[in-house]
Amino acid sequence: MKPKKNSTDFLHIGHKIQTWYSKNARDLPFRNTKDPYKIWICEIVFQQTRIAQGLGHYNRFIERFPDVKTLAEANENEVILHWKGLGYYSRAINIHKASKQIMTEFSGIFPSDYDDILTLKGVGKYTAAAVSSICFGERRAAVDGNFYRVLSRIFADDFDVSQTNAFSYFSELAFLIMPENAGDFNQAMMDLGSEICRPKNPDCGNCPVNDDCLAFALGKVSEFPVKTKKVKVENHSLKYYFVHRNNQFIIQQRGDDDIWKKLYEFLPEISSELVPFIKNAKTVNHKLTHRNLSIEIFDVEINSDLVWNEIISNKNLIVSDFEDSQKRSFPKPLENYIQNTLKD
Repeated sequence: MKPKKNSTDFLHIGHKIQTWYSKNARDLPFRNTKDPYKIWICEIVFQQTRIAQGLGHYNRFIERFPDVKTLAEANENEVILHWKGLGYYSRAINIHKASKQIMTEFSGIFPSDYDDILTLKGVGKYTAAAVSSICFGERRAAVDGNFYRVLSRIFADDFDVSQTNAFSYFSELAFLIMPENAGDFNQAMMDLGSEICRPKNPDCGNCPVNDDCLAFALGKVSEFPVKTKKVKVENHSLKYYFVHRNNQFIIQQRGDDDIWKKLYEFLPEISSELVPFIKNAKTVNHKLTHRNLSIEIFDVEINSDLVWNEIISNKNLIVSDFEDSQKRSFPKPLENYIQNTLKD
């Protein structure tokens, strides 16, 4: 349970963490700026992506869209394409919408207040706290998985991090050890959680606050944080028809709902007239965060000019070729299918 003592009793812990950070901070490009646009983009990129995997993507995204105005004026499909490889494409759609929101509602100037930042499309409490504290010095705790883990271990606190009020609870806990500079402290906690106080095999021997960590003293580091609610993983089956002729194939764009928002896909169904053209089928398994997908892809090779011309006359469908497909974003299993077909 949360300590009831005066907050000054624990400030030395935060100072130790900041001292460690000043000597061990990771050298990252977004650490050398207070530009709220770049900090915002980096926070969105690395929400679901490890830094080692996403750093190159972040750099390329910033190179193409260096500011809010450039991003807002870009075509949505181009934004999605430059997000390729990061997954969770709803993030790309949301930052594009948010950039337009900044242009219209904030006169093109990134908002400096936590509550205003929180109104941006796709921005939650963590991101708003990170940007407002790092860029504008607002006293906010950027509570994420690192915070849950570090704080619950320091205080041996068994508060369930899956509870809906966990963010507020651990924000208050963070304030007990937070020194004056909230932005530096938030970044220090991020690094401590990812480099030292890891989910598995934490490096407690090199932790700057192991003398203050109650879970370490009790030999119970592995028991924290406490999380009882598990997200149910669902199994889903999908069917796709790869309708093609020579080096061209038929695709369509997904809507703005469910998985793979606005990405391109093969046809999920075909008319009975096309069934005789099915050559073979293969099943691909693909895992998402909360779903296991079993995808059956049918190879439909059209060898009739009449049938092909009838298909491509449908204005709701898109005729693509292998070169053109590189300029579009597909779900990973479909992109792999295209690449394998190209190799064959």
